[in-house]
Amino acid sequence: MRILLVGGTGLVGSAIYARLSSEGHECTLVSRHPAAAPATRHITLDVARTTDPSRWKRLLAGIDAVINAAGALQGQDIQGVHVAGSAALYAACEGAGVRRIILFSAIGSNRGALTDFSRSKQEGEAALMARDLDWVILRPSVVVGRPAYGGSALLRGLASLPILPVMPDTAAVQPVHLDDVVETVVFFLRPGAPSRLALDLAGPARMAFSDAVALFRGWLRWRPAYRLHLPAWAASAAYRAGDVAQMLGWATPINTTAQAEMRRGATGDPEPWRQLTGIRPRDLEVALAREPASVQERWFARLYALKPAIFAVFSLFWIVTGIISLGPGWEIGISLLREGGLPEKGAALTVLAGALADIVIGLAILWRPLCRYGLWAALIISLTYVVIGSALVPRLWAEPLGPMLKIWPVLMLNLVAMAIREDR
Repeated sequence: MRILLVGGTGLVGSAIYARLSSEGHECTLVSRHPAAAPATRHITLDVARTTDPSRWKRLLAGIDAVINAAGALQGQDIQGVHVAGSAALYAACEGAGVRRIILFSAIGSNRGALTDFSRSKQEGEAALMARDLDWVILRPSVVVGRPAYGGSALLRGLASLPILPVMPDTAAVQPVHLDDVVETVVFFLRPGAPSRLALDLAGPARMAFSDAVALFRGWLRWRPAYRLHLPAWAASAAYRAGDVAQMLGWATPINTTAQAEMRRGATGDPEPWRQLTGIRPRDLEVALAREPASVQERWFARLYALKPAIFAVFSLFWIVTGIISLGPGWEIGISLLREGGLPEKGAALTVLAGALADIVIGLAILWRPLCRYGLWAALIISLTYVVIGSALVPRLWAEPLGPMLKIWPVLMLNLVAMAIREDR
């Protein structure tokens, strides 16, 4: 089959692509992230902005089925992704005669729209149901598997903490294994598969979110963590901090939308799914036991938990350094440059330029779209400081507090940040 896979570089989309490609199907991936796509046919396209069916129709020539796994939780144009852009895709499918459509929605979205996320998911489902197509709507719970992104990555990151923050007003979840989700897609792509139905994809075990974290902590071979029940104000502050991170362009599963959705939980009845497809959802504990964690998973879990702190501290380091240079450190900076032979005016301009550069670098690291460039600038300017400082004031290498020596740990943190910057 020739399949158009929208959202093909995400957690679910990547797994579907790998399975279908291995079985000989020809997949065309559509996403906003070309760097995350495998070496295959990929079309860079923002679903939220593609609201004209004619733009989709060009992509549907020769296509036998469409899988829509595009999604956004918060911080993007979720109405455009889940409703406007997707509705244009369904209209184009109807016009082009592409009948088989599989849509990934979210469990619970049909049981009351608590947030813009669930409302848009509900409207996106309605847009598909209104079309004369052979549609299937899949509503997975928290999807877990060997790869990790979003909620599944959060489970691992929290599992690395020796003290587990337990959020108040959090309902139960029924984690579903990624392989079971992919197997379901394969089932519905078969000739004669049923259509015009919606299914909850939920695992067999209902558990508290903190218990799911505990399962992953055990899988990672760490002793049980102490559970710290956060007061409501502290939990709200954490979710709002996630909102701020998203305003700066960082993808985070912790935000106020997640807070509202977690109050509802992610549970459903897996029996209709099992009876229709014959798939027996895997128990999370059993599935984890069958795939022992490697050192890579342990590294990822620890780095995932540290990543926000690494970028926050590193960006603030550069910003504060620049502010100090413009304030209490102004005279010290000028005196060092004059000691190196620069005239008063040249020293002042150099300190001013360096301070402003530091602040700009810190702000660039903090804002996700410019982070890559900020990190490269930080690396280059740090090495430049070493060269200039060594040439003008070589005695700094012998200073008791080691101002020249301390640049090297900063460079190492810079390289760590560059290594873990990517989200997918």
